[in-house]
Amino acid sequence: MKNIFTSRRLVVTVIVAIVTIGVITLSSRARSSQKEPALPTRVVSDVSGWVSGVVSSPVKALSSSYAAITDLLNTYNENEKLTTKIDDLAQSKVQLQTLQAENRALKDQLKIDGTLTDYKVVNAVVISRSPSNWQSQLIINKGTNAGLKKGLSVMGSGGLIGRITQVNTTNAKVELLSDDSQVADRFAIRVTNSNSEVIDGIVTSFNQSKNLIVMGQITSDVDVKKGDLVTTSGLGGVTPAGLYVGKVASIGKDNYGLSKKIYIKPATDFNNVPVVSVAIPQQ
Repeated sequence: MKNIFTSRRLVVTVIVAIVTIGVITLSSRARSSQKEPALPTRVVSDVSGWVSGVVSSPVKALSSSYAAITDLLNTYNENEKLTTKIDDLAQSKVQLQTLQAENRALKDQLKIDGTLTDYKVVNAVVISRSPSNWQSQLIINKGTNAGLKKGLSVMGSGGLIGRITQVNTTNAKVELLSDDSQVADRFAIRVTNSNSEVIDGIVTSFNQSKNLIVMGQITSDVDVKKGDLVTTSGLGGVTPAGLYVGKVASIGKDNYGLSKKIYIKPATDFNNVPVVSVAIPQQ
């Protein structure tokens, strides 16, 4: 086997070791001394610094390039997501416009006015309710400043509760369906049975002992049963159609036994109405 420790290599190795030891020694002395480092030390330091700069520059460049590419890819992905959302919003807007156009066309064809789509909703808080007329009226904190007018329909958390009878600048008075006085402003309502047949009438009174709305002046002999849904009919053009009133509780006759009466369990507890919503016609 060839001897790797030839005389020439041995000499070179010894010289390198001596130089290394010398540089280390000079560096240690220069560090402990206040004087400037010796020339060989400065040369070695300069060469080392230059080599370090040459090596680190490409590394820093590669690192910066990688970070830039990563940011670019993240931006591209976010842009793709935003573009998709914008496309979805645009599609939804087109669908909404199409549905609105179809709705207007159908209403024109059927000659129907005053549905819920023609109204906007204003929310209000009940600020006053007198014990003496607890079942008759309440005061809300919105008035003409919010676009409210006399005659507008008012809904509670469950359904229709009454109508505005007086409006001031910052508040309004609401007459409740539970008002059993003879001068109460009544609503045109409609019962829809399980066969989608309808029977129209109006709210004629309120039975406060049983907490039931009484529907009279019924115009049809369509059969209705307990649990059938009751909504506003929209007849008369004052109240929008489709406001939920309640469910049929029972069917009876008037005091003379001649005409039918329908007793309705209201959708809203009239004794607990903290907030309301007012339906305002769209201009």
